[in-house]
Amino acid sequence: QVELVESGGGLAQPGGSLRLSCAASGRTSFNTYAMGWFRRAPGKEREFVAAISWSGGSTYYSDSVKGRFTISRDNAENTVYLQMNSLKPEDTAVYYCAGRQTYDRPGDLDVLYKYWGQGTQVTVAS
Repeated sequence: QVELVESGGGLAQPGGSLRLSCAASGRTSFNTYAMGWFRRAPGKEREFVAAISWSGGSTYYSDSVKGRFTISRDNAENTVYLQMNSLKPEDTAVYYCAGRQTYDRPGDLDVLYKYWGQGTQVTVAS
């Protein structure tokens, strides 16, 4: 079983930055997992934000965050990060970390991911 715990959410002003972290624990070989970030805004369905391959060599982003958000990972620390810059009010959502054990492309569909964190709230407002 793999446990994922997000941290780093909070309140930011438009144009500001936040860095989310997701720490993995349990019986895991973290470097065999592709990792993703998803979010759910109030009244909306959960949507893909970003994903990173098991090695960190490949990253993927939704069009809405491309150029503003950066996903990265530290396999030695069993942690994946989401650096969010130039935040907009429409980025307000609960952000979820997710993992799936694969050496293939991570994918942007939430059904592909087996493990999920509890979520962390990000609010962008002035």
